[in-house]
Amino acid sequence: MTDSELLQYCMSKNGARQSVHSDWKATQIKVADVLFAMVHEQNGRQAVSLKTSPALAELLREEHRDVTPSRHLNKAHWSTLYLDGDLPDSQIYYLVDDSWQQALALLPEQTRRQIMGA
Repeated sequence: MTDSELLQYCMSKNGARQSVHSDWKATQIKVADVLFAMVHEQNGRQAVSLKTSPALAELLREEHRDVTPSRHLNKAHWSTLYLDGDLPDSQIYYLVDDSWQQALALLPEQTRRQIMGA
């Protein structure tokens, strides 16, 4: 998966907005004001940081050498996945979906309804 493909998928999520975090040299993708993905380069490789449950984060890190705790975010919830690593694209897409859903759940109900067009 390329960073362009990943960004395109992230931006296809309802309410997704993109901005640049210049200090971290990262593209942040948020729903309303809640971050759900951060695309960046780490150790010379394209990567994405996504939010998961602490249990899933731990499991992913144990099973995949290309999944590490995020450098700039809460390490219990946020993991960095290398896009050229051993994680299948389908699993990365699933993790993007899950991270977006977690961000959406943090929003007030009225905001969620507006984003979802209900």
